[in-house]
Amino acid sequence: MNWLLELARSNTAAGSIIVIGAVIALGLAIGGFRVRGIGLGVAGVLFAGLLFGHLGMSLNHEVMDFARDLGLIFFVFAIGLQVGPGFTSALRREGIAMNALAMGTVVIGAIIAVVGAWFIGLEMPVAIGTLSGATTNTPSLAAAQSALIDTGATSDIAAKPGVGYAVAYPFGVIGTILALVLVRVLFRVNVAADREEIEHRVVEPAEFVDRVNLRVENLALEGRTLGEISMFEESGVIISRVQHEGVQHVADPETVLHTGDIVLAVGPRPKLHALRLLVGPKADVDLSSAPSAISSRRLIVTKKNVLGCTVNELKLRERYHVQITRITRAGLELPVNTSLHLQYGDRVVAVGEAKGLDKAAEILGNSARALSHPDLVPVFLGIVVGVIVGSIPIHVPGVPAPVKLGLAGGPLLTAILLSQIQRIGPLVWYLPESAAFVLRELGIVIFLACVGIKSGEHFAETLFSVEGLQCVLLGACVTFIPLMIVGMIARGVMKLNYLSVCGLLSGSMTDPPALAFATNITASESATVSYATVYPMTMVARVVIAQLIVLIAAG
Repeated sequence: MNWLLELARSNTAAGSIIVIGAVIALGLAIGGFRVRGIGLGVAGVLFAGLLFGHLGMSLNHEVMDFARDLGLIFFVFAIGLQVGPGFTSALRREGIAMNALAMGTVVIGAIIAVVGAWFIGLEMPVAIGTLSGATTNTPSLAAAQSALIDTGATSDIAAKPGVGYAVAYPFGVIGTILALVLVRVLFRVNVAADREEIEHRVVEPAEFVDRVNLRVENLALEGRTLGEISMFEESGVIISRVQHEGVQHVADPETVLHTGDIVLAVGPRPKLHALRLLVGPKADVDLSSAPSAISSRRLIVTKKNVLGCTVNELKLRERYHVQITRITRAGLELPVNTSLHLQYGDRVVAVGEAKGLDKAAEILGNSARALSHPDLVPVFLGIVVGVIVGSIPIHVPGVPAPVKLGLAGGPLLTAILLSQIQRIGPLVWYLPESAAFVLRELGIVIFLACVGIKSGEHFAETLFSVEGLQCVLLGACVTFIPLMIVGMIARGVMKLNYLSVCGLLSGSMTDPPALAFATNITASESATVSYATVYPMTMVARVVIAQLIVLIAAG
């Protein structure tokens, strides 16, 4: 077995892969253990990495830095593609309040770091590293080190932030997770109820889609066509079927209503209630299950040339007597209206006869194979663009050195933007849920493994020194105090949904492991929306503040 240990300790590619793979496997096993339903999840990889680093299983630094950055890019790019479609609506709905709260954690944490360092006599370069580690923000560490060099600091002084970062980082992860748990306990959160509430709220409650069978009893509708009753499609209500004298047919604008007819309507619940007052009472017949040549079929949008089109622009009803009644996107049912544009991977419910449904399937694509085989060309082109965006220098007045979004902020913003555009020529920025999950999880475990191994080399030595103890205590305050203040304001005062609070706190600390923990304990991806809502502004703010502290201290 000596040859295997020698291989693992070597600086070869094979040795690096063995060590990183072993760290990830052990870390995920540790994270899988739960006490009263609570476990570390993927954060266990960080602690496995610290153990390996402490035992001397270090890697070539260039290899480790590359793997760490690549893992981070994969993670944030997958997050961006996943949350992008719902990002703008979330930003409009609660973005200002969310970002204000997130900026509160940034400012409070910076004040605690500076005042605390002055009070205990900790060197400012070490304190800045502690601030970066306590907020799990690697770009701000890099920005601080760069700013120190720009101010003429020696290489030894420029390396000091790394000491504070390594010592404070573990509690940066643990403290954020602990804050999420304490907010849940203090406010006695019913996670299942909050999960159901937020998943329905992504589409406003008034937009929740339902269906109802109504009997036409309003004499004013006798002899009127559906096209003459503007309330239907303007409000997002679709009349999919009409039964006249026992015979069903697909509804279209020329369909004439008669008293005694039964109509099947699909749309937002409040609109269906208003329709019931107009048309008549609920019928005791369900047209969708009654024997008929009319049937419904679920179809998948996979043809590139229909992306961005509305249902009306497809003219399926006029050409093939096929009515699309609802669209499911990212697990949510959306009402069909003139402003809703089709996206790749949408699942639509189409009603019509078999031949018409076959034609509709041909037009929409309906290829499960295409959906389950992602095109990786757009993904890697998007990553290239994201890295370029993250490398663009941004000049801030009063700051001598330009700041950058970095390898986290650039790919995240790019992925969000591309998911909004969705298609440029033959390139479609879409990843199936399973593929996005694999890319995201692969990225985060590689990132955590590398950070843990690198921090573990001198972790114990630094931890048990006086300076290390100071860094730990200061870092714990920087992590925990702002999170609990903001968490209690968000939940107790502003009454935000717990899943939104989880994403807010994780994003305000730019903490991917905490986000992964939040998705595990809530069994929902909804926290990623608020995470992405606050992440970009928080990332920029932390990078700028780290540089400002260096420049002010140097002045």
